[in-house]
Amino acid sequence: MIDRPLVLLAVHAHPDDEVTGTGGVLARYAAEGVTTVVVTCTDGRCGDGPNGVKPGEPGHDPEAVAATRSAELDASVAELKVTHLERLGYHDSGMMGWPTNDAPGSFWSTPVPEAAEKLAALLRQYRPDVVLTYDEIGGYGHPDHIQVNRVTMAALDRLDDPPAKVYWNTIPLSWVESIAERMREIGQEWEEPEPDENGERPVMGLPDDQITTWIDTGEYADQKYDALSHHASQGDGAFFINLGKERFGELMRMETFLRVRDTTDAPVPEDDLFAGLR
Repeated sequence: MIDRPLVLLAVHAHPDDEVTGTGGVLARYAAEGVTTVVVTCTDGRCGDGPNGVKPGEPGHDPEAVAATRSAELDASVAELKVTHLERLGYHDSGMMGWPTNDAPGSFWSTPVPEAAEKLAALLRQYRPDVVLTYDEIGGYGHPDHIQVNRVTMAALDRLDDPPAKVYWNTIPLSWVESIAERMREIGQEWEEPEPDENGERPVMGLPDDQITTWIDTGEYADQKYDALSHHASQGDGAFFINLGKERFGELMRMETFLRVRDTTDAPVPEDDLFAGLR
């Protein structure tokens, strides 16, 4: 068992990603006295501008969008009681196939070793016991999410003293089916995952019996809802916010992960990211 304060570090792609997949665990473990660290790799400049205007359309100012999203990120992590926020400072790459993928300074065009060393420096600084990041398809095929996985795993391989546990965010296939049905009920379309570099659509989520870690964060659902509400400039979260706190809490109470590296031999399935460490 570890006799110092535990540390949880989550690596995310854009402002608002910290909420959707890990807002509950960040709030829960902060409340338990764990030091929580969020690393955001890009500035979100390819997000929505005023009134939902998209990149390349009149009225979309990437610098202004980045500034807005930076302020929203500050408010969100404060809501979640995150101890430390770090920004790697790369430009948002946009969706797969957008011209912004290859723009100078974009995260997608950055050599993995370069970004990995920047992240490794933070890992050495904070010495996390648990690291959270995306799976190899970035959850749904977004290039920045895929790059986060590559960079995080490469950074971990550079460490002499790696974290005890590493997890990839995932969702149960049963949840994918239920959320798609819920969206259709309220007249919204369910968006399929982004096609990859070869034009293939990745499968989103895992069969329920392959998920190793189920964290009930229902007690912190209101906090997660409020954190997501701080990202009001982005339409992506509108569906979840429009559910209202009660339905949001029902749908988003469980956060799930695949444990991919472990030194504790804690049995799975587990209901605590720090199982085997305390």
